[in-house]
Amino acid sequence: MSKDVPLLDTTRKVVIIGAGPVGCLAAIAFAKMNWQVHIYEARPDLRLSSSKAAAQQRSINLAISSRGIAALRAVDASAAERFLQTVIPMRGRMIHDRDGNLQSQPYDRDGQCINSIDRALLNVELLEEASALPNIRLTFKHKVLSADFDQRVLFLRDGDSGADIRVNFDLCIGADGSYSIIRRQLMRVVRMNFQQEYIPHEYIELKMPAGHDEHGNPAFLLDPNHLHIWPRHSFMLIALPNKDKTFTCTLFAPTVEFDRLITREDILLWFKNHFPDALSLLGEDKLLKDFEKNPRSPLITTKLTPYHYKDRCVILGDAAHSMVPFYGQGLNCGLEDVRVLLTLLQEECVVPSRTMPNSGDPESDPMDQRLFKALSRYSASRHEDVVAICELAMDNYVEMRHSVTTPAYIMKKALDHLLFSLTARGPTLGDSLSRIAFPTVNPRGWLPLYTMVTFRPDIGYATARRKAAKQDIILATIARLGTVGVCATGFYITWTALRWMQKAKMMF
Repeated sequence: MSKDVPLLDTTRKVVIIGAGPVGCLAAIAFAKMNWQVHIYEARPDLRLSSSKAAAQQRSINLAISSRGIAALRAVDASAAERFLQTVIPMRGRMIHDRDGNLQSQPYDRDGQCINSIDRALLNVELLEEASALPNIRLTFKHKVLSADFDQRVLFLRDGDSGADIRVNFDLCIGADGSYSIIRRQLMRVVRMNFQQEYIPHEYIELKMPAGHDEHGNPAFLLDPNHLHIWPRHSFMLIALPNKDKTFTCTLFAPTVEFDRLITREDILLWFKNHFPDALSLLGEDKLLKDFEKNPRSPLITTKLTPYHYKDRCVILGDAAHSMVPFYGQGLNCGLEDVRVLLTLLQEECVVPSRTMPNSGDPESDPMDQRLFKALSRYSASRHEDVVAICELAMDNYVEMRHSVTTPAYIMKKALDHLLFSLTARGPTLGDSLSRIAFPTVNPRGWLPLYTMVTFRPDIGYATARRKAAKQDIILATIARLGTVGVCATGFYITWTALRWMQKAKMMF
């Protein structure tokens, strides 16, 4: 290796691999705890104009909800408020049927919403926040080659010069996405249970252009305060609004369905059959160009445990748990990872000094027991929540592409919200989310699953799923009783009618 990056002083250094939203938020959190923070990213700086075109190729929009916002606020409240100025609130789903009819389905009785935000814009804002802190150093176009966690050394390659460099660290954080190099290196030193699944569906990004109002100014072609869904049983199209009055659309479909769309005529005919109203808004020429330019991308779920090694490495975000995007929780869960880790570090009183707690000599006792305990608690406690949301996300695909149109689903949701309005009360959290991972261990009252997952960051994903399962049993019981009641009423009416007819015959 040709170059060594030295440690500067007695303040411990955390090296973060990946400069996406999760990596940047982790960097800001550790910097505010007075660690030295070095971020290494394999790609070019997203803030450069040459990088932005590539960033626009896929996954442009994100839906940030209460969990992600709570994480941003826990790390930097003022920055979180600035980010929220750039979002577009979406207060419900707008369902588009095959005939072009619309049905609004609000997310929450109190008007709470999820928020559409441009992925690149959020990432750039977080990069700016990180670069403004004096103890954060950002380095781009540096790819990790390997890691020696026992020696606390990373080996990277400079993308510009081709030189190999050696980087020392006290703690390494892998936030380098679904195909994480840090995760692969971690597998060499821990007994990691790892499961990866590609579902037989893919997606492609499309763009709906802006329209014009009566004054010729850009205007939305659809209501911007809804997440628009065209459910078609085995596939669906969705649309999220952008600040420039356009919509980012995503088509999710089985791979075999995409494989049939070979020619331009195939694509147009398929859209005319399944999404005629969307086609008129997308425009035929623009649709065909997007199909040619934008890649078909796979959908992957990754589950693993543990997430750490000793006191030296931990992985966060997609590196630890890729999930399908159908609950809109991929980003939110990743940002929440940072908040949860932060609360555990605070509870264990982890300090940035290289002089380890409970040890006067780091050489004789290199293990920071407090940091080791915090990371161990993170792996143990976070796994159940991560598995829960990965599975809920997959379940929600069926709901979005099909169930939302069925009478049974609509009736269940109506009952769900009725019971919610009669029993539930909102929590008073204050700043507790910056100190406690999940303050509400036993949620009271009736709470719809979507409300718990999306709008209640004080409730863990696994707790939400357990509570929803109990409520589903109650709903099923109510449905059965209702069916019995209807049958009994029908039997009574039939029996009464037969008796009346018998009497009538006797009279005649």
